[in-house]
Amino acid sequence: MSRALLKFVRVSPTKARLIAREVQGMNAESALASLEFMPNKAAGIISKVITSAVANGDYEPEEVIITSCRVDKAAVMKRWRPRARGTASRIIKPTAHILVEVGIASEEKSGTQKKSSAKKTEKKEAVKTKTSKSKSADSSAKQAVENTSKKTESKEKTAKKGDDLTKIAGIGKVYQEKLNNEGIYTYEDVVNMTQEQIDVMEEKYTFKGDFKDAIADAKKFVNGKDA
Repeated sequence: MSRALLKFVRVSPTKARLIAREVQGMNAESALASLEFMPNKAAGIISKVITSAVANGDYEPEEVIITSCRVDKAAVMKRWRPRARGTASRIIKPTAHILVEVGIASEEKSGTQKKSSAKKTEKKEAVKTKTSKSKSADSSAKQAVENTSKKTESKEKTAKKGDDLTKIAGIGKVYQEKLNNEGIYTYEDVVNMTQEQIDVMEEKYTFKGDFKDAIADAKKFVNGKDA
């Protein structure tokens, strides 16, 4: 790849860019042929810069393409023109920098292929990171489900470990479930119930007879266990 730069050309950058856009990406030989028949002032200047860029790289015009033809704004010269009633109007004379880069077509193709391969690898890496994040989220969700199932199993086991409260006088299977819901599973729990707990049980659920008799019967089972 070779380049040529022409600075402070007395041409408008906006007008020169119209020609530069037409030439960019063309073969150098065809670009020079087309510029020869353009009536614009910038066409002749750009054609000279292209020929110097080709000569700087010891290329032939037919074997290279114009990879970049850039026109940048340079310094602006300001002049004054006298007008009526002692006034003056400003005259702006812009200048431009013209940069042309040429290269062999095969080299440009290899560069574009490298860029495309790099983009593909970046996309693959992004997809891998997304899949890894989704897998980690799934694993965390599975762990949460397993923890909840373990907690429920532990609660069921503790419930199974309780005594058979139906042996107590006045307590059947239905009332045993109600006691379990209140956190009472063993005979000792029944014996250790406070008066407030007894009042709550009697308010919530209808108990046949006096609950104190059931507590007294539960004490017999506790004493029998201790013995």
